[in-house]
Amino acid sequence: MATASSLAHTHHLPYVFPLQRRRLIARRLLSICSNHDTQSGGEILMHSIPRRTLFTSLFIYSSYLHTSSYSSAHALGDPSVTIEQVTPPVFPSGTLFPPEQRIVQLFEKNTYSVVNIFDVTLRPQLNVTGVVEIPEGNGSGVVWDEQGHIVTNYHVIANSLSRNPSSGQVVARVNILAADGVLKTFEGKLIGADRAKDLAVLKVDASEDLLRPIKVGGSSSLKVGQQCLAIGNPFGFDHTLTVGVISGLNRDIFSQTGVTIGGGIQTDAAINPGNSGGPLLDSKGNLIGINTAIYTQTGTSAGVGFAIPSSTVTRIVPQLIQYGKAVRAGLDVDFAPDLVANQLNVRNGALVLQVPENSLAAKAGLLPTTRGFAGNIVLGDIITAVDNKPVRSKAELYKVLDDYSVGNKITLKIQRGSENLEVPIVLEEKSS
Repeated sequence: MATASSLAHTHHLPYVFPLQRRRLIARRLLSICSNHDTQSGGEILMHSIPRRTLFTSLFIYSSYLHTSSYSSAHALGDPSVTIEQVTPPVFPSGTLFPPEQRIVQLFEKNTYSVVNIFDVTLRPQLNVTGVVEIPEGNGSGVVWDEQGHIVTNYHVIANSLSRNPSSGQVVARVNILAADGVLKTFEGKLIGADRAKDLAVLKVDASEDLLRPIKVGGSSSLKVGQQCLAIGNPFGFDHTLTVGVISGLNRDIFSQTGVTIGGGIQTDAAINPGNSGGPLLDSKGNLIGINTAIYTQTGTSAGVGFAIPSSTVTRIVPQLIQYGKAVRAGLDVDFAPDLVANQLNVRNGALVLQVPENSLAAKAGLLPTTRGFAGNIVLGDIITAVDNKPVRSKAELYKVLDDYSVGNKITLKIQRGSENLEVPIVLEEKSS
């Protein structure tokens, strides 16, 4: 039971008490007064507690009662007003401004061409809160044609692809939005994949009324500053729209597949985990890129997103559908590694080492590197440009040729000794 002596130690406390200690002292005073009659309680207070502590404690007790009564009154609300009086009027949103209406129409038109993709080898798990976490293989895709081909990123289904599935094997679940707003799930069967360009093609057995192919636009004439839209499945929130502008062009994309993809589109439209494989659209609703990566230190959008340009997509996807792989154009020539070329004083260009007999390069007259009668090295042809596009190294030559297809005719600028020549040649399939 609380007594006056239990309050005596409070005489050294500062005048301003923390709220918790105020309430404790007030309760002790209340206990003293309730357990003694008025006279004995008063005598105990006067004789056992220092005067300064007593007055301070009584002040706190009074404040405690005042605060309690105020809190009770506050909780009761204000009975002098009605719900109608304190409810503000709600105004109709009215007609949208033309730019807003255009974005709404673009989303409504293209959202049915966007699908959600889940790697079947990765399952969501419950965490301690019971919330389902988004699996790593959660991404987006676009309907490519009415035959059921779906385009997405290689890394979205990378876990399934790491198991070397055969063509036609189920590697993903694909959710397609129907006209009634219901998501319908289909098995996504592997058609082809290209790690170097972070692209993959799946196929679903869906009815034609569910398959609304995306309208593909060109990416070669894009301008920095023009508006763009991204639709995808960020963090599992299906068919999410974000709007931004094209922030940069011809960026190198450091893909999650571990390769660098040239010619990328940079945008500030929010791209988050789950947007991968979804479309980047221009202001007319045309596909100009496949969203693939973000530059971030937090794992979420920092306003720097990247998309594979549609010029690359339209070149690779048909090959994946027809051959199950990307067919690279090349010269079927062995080139010296850049380090070796530098040691041979080749500072600019790609040095030809070997030219196979009966190859198109041999028929075009390209010369290999050889040894002279004295054992000295006689340098072969050095390719310095392709169709007037400068080539400073072997790596740069491959990057330039990546924009061409098998059968394309190109003109090589070569350095042969002290001569500068131009050699026309037809590109072959690059040997793996």
